[in-house]
Amino acid sequence: MIRKALMGVLLLTAMQAQADYKCSVTPRDDVVINPQSVQVVGENGNLVIAPDGSLKFNGKSHTLNATQRQLAVNYQKALRSDLPWINNGALTRVEKGRVALDKIIAQQAGESSSMRGRLTKLDAQLKEQMNRIIETRQDGLTFHYKAIDQVRADGQQLVNQAMGGILQDSINEMGAKAVLKGGGNPLQNVLGSLGGLQTAVQNEWKNQEKDFEQFGRDVCSKVVTLEGQRKGLVETLK
Repeated sequence: MIRKALMGVLLLTAMQAQADYKCSVTPRDDVVINPQSVQVVGENGNLVIAPDGSLKFNGKSHTLNATQRQLAVNYQKALRSDLPWINNGALTRVEKGRVALDKIIAQQAGESSSMRGRLTKLDAQLKEQMNRIIETRQDGLTFHYKAIDQVRADGQQLVNQAMGGILQDSINEMGAKAVLKGGGNPLQNVLGSLGGLQTAVQNEWKNQEKDFEQFGRDVCSKVVTLEGQRKGLVETLK
């Protein structure tokens, strides 16, 4: 359950499936946003749109009618709005998950638990991975579609490594507490403490799971809509 909670936000940020569903659209273009333009470049060509709707497609300027210009304006506005929304939503959920897990560890294992340090380190690492997909800059951001699969793989490896350390820390720390406490069977005391930690994490994940999944559906909906806008605009340029 801890692993599932930690990986949830990473998968969401990758604009991919969460839980039991998959998005019908897979991004195939990078998106570069700055104050002067929005560029959508990749497997579907090279589209550059200015805020006023003027554009170039595959290096060629196009004279647009009013309908085409409005399509272009709406598409670049949607990209400027939706990509930051996705990024901010994912970062918010990473932080919410970290705070909740940290609180559980502090309550179950103590304020000085080494597990808290591992969680903080993993949190920073996952946010670095997220920035490989949606890279933020002072003047805008860049979405890197080819980074999605690699980030998923690297993120899974980071979580697995952290989980190994967290599990070992939990056994060591709770074992030491059981010995100091004395009385009864120390092994049973350790297993009971581990069970309490597991239950607390399970309950917290249940509290957050619906929000994670709804966010995933909302991200997918925006990605589908954006792709429809791109196709609709490009079709008028042919």
